[in-house]
Amino acid sequence: MPGMLRPDWPLFRSLAGYAPASLPRDLLAGLTLAAIVIPEQMATARLAGLPPQAGFFAFIAAACAFFVFGVNRFMSVGADSTIAPIFAATLAVAAVAGSPAYVALATLLAIMVGVIVAAAGFARMGWIADLLSTPVTTGFLAGVALHIIASQAPGALGVAGVEGPLPRQLLALVQAAPHVNLYALAIAVGVGGATAVGHLLSPRLPAALIGMVVATLAVSGLGLEAHGVAVLGAIRGGFPAVALPAATLAQGLGLAPLALLVALVAMVQTGAVSRAFPSDADQPPDVSGDYVGLGFANLAAGLFGGFPVNASPPRTGVVAESGGRSQIASLVAVAVVGVLLVFAAGLLTHVPRAALAGVLLFVAARLVRLRTMRDVLRASPAEFLLILATTAAIVVLPIQIGAGAGIVLSLLNGMWSSVHPRSYRLHRVPGTTVWWPTTPHHTGETLKDVEVVGFAAPLTFFNAAAFSAVIVQALDKTTKLIVLEATGVIDVDYTAAQAVKTVVRRCHEAGCAFAIARLEAAEARHALRRLGVIDLVGEDHLFETVDAAVTALAPDAKPA
Repeated sequence: MPGMLRPDWPLFRSLAGYAPASLPRDLLAGLTLAAIVIPEQMATARLAGLPPQAGFFAFIAAACAFFVFGVNRFMSVGADSTIAPIFAATLAVAAVAGSPAYVALATLLAIMVGVIVAAAGFARMGWIADLLSTPVTTGFLAGVALHIIASQAPGALGVAGVEGPLPRQLLALVQAAPHVNLYALAIAVGVGGATAVGHLLSPRLPAALIGMVVATLAVSGLGLEAHGVAVLGAIRGGFPAVALPAATLAQGLGLAPLALLVALVAMVQTGAVSRAFPSDADQPPDVSGDYVGLGFANLAAGLFGGFPVNASPPRTGVVAESGGRSQIASLVAVAVVGVLLVFAAGLLTHVPRAALAGVLLFVAARLVRLRTMRDVLRASPAEFLLILATTAAIVVLPIQIGAGAGIVLSLLNGMWSSVHPRSYRLHRVPGTTVWWPTTPHHTGETLKDVEVVGFAAPLTFFNAAAFSAVIVQALDKTTKLIVLEATGVIDVDYTAAQAVKTVVRRCHEAGCAFAIARLEAAEARHALRRLGVIDLVGEDHLFETVDAAVTALAPDAKPA
């Protein structure tokens, strides 16, 4: 056992350096986590179109697998409301929600997602967490929140829901307004409000569980089922048999695009959780290691009758804030949920569906990041349009297509930034040898026939044309020296190197010297040397500072 606790051991890494004195704190954190998990996993299972116990199966299997294969000490994995609407909408087209065929597809999807995420982890692809920008993520979550609201509002209002596009669901809600069941509405508002107040007081308070218990007692004591309040009904207790899903190869191939999408969203969120709650504040998080853990968590969930799982930011925060020190806290929560399934599943029979809807409506409200939207609007109105576009795509299009569109928008935005990076002219601060970027608020001295240009990006095939345009624009008939201030050039690829050589030759043909200053990045310097750029520019035209380049190559240049 001591060997298993080494930091470099591939299993049980959250126990590395674990001290027995931390066990009481893990026990308390685990009990707190269980109180939050019980209502949340039931609600998310219903959101995914599956019976409530499927949420428990997914949590138990995922938490146990992450305990073995994961890295992060605090991370809580299980059913998650971010990805549930994405795959539920697609699976509902292929099978009736809750049917054996639907369950088989959900378990198969979990296994496929697990294979993809685990493979990404073993390949050390933690960088995938950076694929979605903040504006696109904000719009994505807002769109998901609207889907959750549309799917849960019928349960909260006590009316029948409809399938189909989100606009159609919203229209049906408006038409059903005269038939609202006030008892169900009161339960949903009460549980949702209690959850919100409890969260404001302390995220560790089991407000959702308390609200659900009170609502269940009210339904039983006041006979509200007779007044049209729908309840969960009989819930199968015990554990399912571990088995492969009863699905065909054709079904698996059909689910491949959805599996890739769900895996990508899960990896982005897991990466964010890993960085927000690092195991050691003095060490960078091992995002790739957590991908391995999440991958095996999804595999276990699929084999155990569950569905795709994800890391949860709120639950992980609860573990950390409650004093948890390892994945033992999650095992304590697993034990509590297991006891509930085996010995007390009957207690869940009279849980009103409106109570679970209230919990999910609170979750949906938290997904809408109004503060981030305000900050983005103030700082970058153009990127605020990304928020609106991503939200609109998820609302108007089928959610899985809208989510894919959001990812494409994020990638296109990143590509645009790379293709059109910020270039700038530099001036000399009067009375010094310092050259500084010129802005409307910071100007200084320039020299006649000398151009100093900076480029704030790696030079790649994305922006090779933009780089060439910047240098050509700086070159005219009287220019005697162009200095590339290369602080921001951290790497260079083959295509960009050819572009650099082309502009250098053009400068030479025009009788203009070309120099590179402050090429600080070792990778960029090595690439320019390997690709023949430095041979063309000349070793004697590489300088540590801009001023050194100007002094050596244009000593007689006068202020412009």
